[in-house]
Amino acid sequence: MGKMTTKHKQKIGDKMDRALYVGRFQPYHLGHHEVIKKIAKEVDELIVGIGSAQKSHTVSDPFTGGERVMMVSRSLVELDITYYVIPMADVDRHAIWVSHIQSLTPPFNVVYSNNPLVIGLFSETKIETRRSPLFKRSIYSGTEIRRRMINDEKWEDLVPKAVAEVINEIDGVNRIKNLSSNDTLF
Repeated sequence: MGKMTTKHKQKIGDKMDRALYVGRFQPYHLGHHEVIKKIAKEVDELIVGIGSAQKSHTVSDPFTGGERVMMVSRSLVELDITYYVIPMADVDRHAIWVSHIQSLTPPFNVVYSNNPLVIGLFSETKIETRRSPLFKRSIYSGTEIRRRMINDEKWEDLVPKAVAEVINEIDGVNRIKNLSSNDTLF
C-alpha cells in the first residue's frame, strides 16, 4: 500500500473516490506513469491491478506478477496518493470477471479503462467507468520497449528510473533476449 496523503486525510468521513486501473505493465512505462498521474488528480485513492499476473517468461509477458508489482510500487512512491498494487490472475469467464476483481481489491467506485470489454463488464454492474487518458501511445509501448531490449537499443528513457532499476536487478534484458531465441515477438 502507498502512503497516506494529505488528500486522503481530508477525505476521511466524506465519500471517497477510489479508482481501479488495470494493465499488464510488461513493463510499466512512462505512458502508464503519466496516465496514473492524471488519474491521481481526479480520485482520492488508486488501485493498480497487475493484469495477467500468472503470465511470465514469454517475449510478450516476460516479467512475473511480483516483478511488475515492484516496478509499479517503486514508481508510484513519488505521487501524492494512497495506492494499492494488486496482482490479478486472468479468469477466462467474462460473466464472473468483475466479481473476481472485486474479491481481490479494496472497494472501488470508478474504473479507468479504454478497453471496450472492461468498460462493458463494469457498466453492467453500475460501476462508473471513465476513459483512461492517453499519453503518447505511439512512443510508449511495452512491445517497443521489449523490442529495443532484444536489439540492444536504448530503452531506459521510456520507463521510470525505478523500473529500469528493477529490470536491471532481475537481469530482465537477458531474460527477454533468451526468450526471444525460442519465441516470436509478434
